[in-house]
Amino acid sequence: MMNHVELKENVFWVGKIDDRKVPFHRLILEKGTTYNAYLLKTEKPTVIDTVDMEFGREFVQYLSELIDPSEIQYIVINHTEPDHSGGMAALAGKAPNATIVCTELAVNELKEMYKLHSRNFLVVKDGDTLDIGGKTLKFRETPYLHTAETMITYCEEDKILFPCDIFSTHVAINEVFADEAGFDITDDFIDYYSAIIHPHRRYVRTLIDALEDMDVRMIAPSHGFILRENIQKYIDLYATMSADTVKDKKVTIVYTTIKKNTKKIADHLKKFFEENEIEPTVFNADKADKIEILDSIKRADAIFIGSSTKYADMIGNLEDVLKDMIEMNLEGKIGAAFGSYGWSGEAIEVIQDYLNQTNMSVQSTSSVIKTTGMTHVEFPVRVRFTPRDEQFEKIDHAAGYVADLLRSAI
Repeated sequence: MMNHVELKENVFWVGKIDDRKVPFHRLILEKGTTYNAYLLKTEKPTVIDTVDMEFGREFVQYLSELIDPSEIQYIVINHTEPDHSGGMAALAGKAPNATIVCTELAVNELKEMYKLHSRNFLVVKDGDTLDIGGKTLKFRETPYLHTAETMITYCEEDKILFPCDIFSTHVAINEVFADEAGFDITDDFIDYYSAIIHPHRRYVRTLIDALEDMDVRMIAPSHGFILRENIQKYIDLYATMSADTVKDKKVTIVYTTIKKNTKKIADHLKKFFEENEIEPTVFNADKADKIEILDSIKRADAIFIGSSTKYADMIGNLEDVLKDMIEMNLEGKIGAAFGSYGWSGEAIEVIQDYLNQTNMSVQSTSSVIKTTGMTHVEFPVRVRFTPRDEQFEKIDHAAGYVADLLRSAI
């Protein structure tokens, strides 16, 4: 089985073809997959991404056929998941002089995963460039595609984009180029997007914006086929499949509050959904008519219920609303709890317990992690005391996740 393919002058694919039925993200890849890594043999030899940790030693052997690993000057890690960075365990010791290039968020992850605490790291930010001797690499941050530390790398001279998971396919086949596959890869391309990228589609706009100042002539992802024909077709597919379409979607937000901190959360949720063209309706359960609240809940596609905590419980009239919700048919609706607190925030968990007695799809951190792998989205939304910048970001992540669920339901 081949070990390397030259893509452009001094640019080599040095990946691994895995033609088994591969367990992956709670899926079975019936067609297998590839782990694509790349070697740029410049004056400062550079590796971009590696392979799954299971094939690390084999990967170093591939590299050794093209270069003495001790000559490698840079190792670029676009994304830290072990199916991409796993080869670092074997490569780092063979390339002791190599500087590891990644985003700031990736540094500690790589240090901890591969015991690289004493290694030299080069932290790159959005738009930074790196001269590797004859070629220039440009980096753009693409957070949450599909984890927070992700970036993409672009070789300016060869016009090659190395986007890691983005634009990938899961197919194990000896022809690395899509145009040599012998079949139309579009279905496989869409299947990969749907399984891996679509849960994060809100962030695809960041990718599309990043590509605007790049003349991409080849896309070399970390799984499956390398794209060198009809490049714009595949970029347009991402733009189309991730497009915002939330017409007529409604969110009802119901809360009670002590010092207006929970009200601030509700108001921020309202603003977020308005900006995302989703119609929000907000009720203070202590001031609004209960029948009006329940009628809005019946018509809503998503419901956020929040309370401040006093003496380990909810406050005001909110419990009456929740008791009535248990008797309602809320099938197909999305539910989420939120609130502010000063000590332990029991009210928020009590709301979550009530919501779990309905037939809504109630959001929890556990379900988010198990379905998407995202760790930055938390449910219930818990804010201690007054929400500030970091807490507002947490609220945005949760609201954005619900907005994405509404989009996918269309």
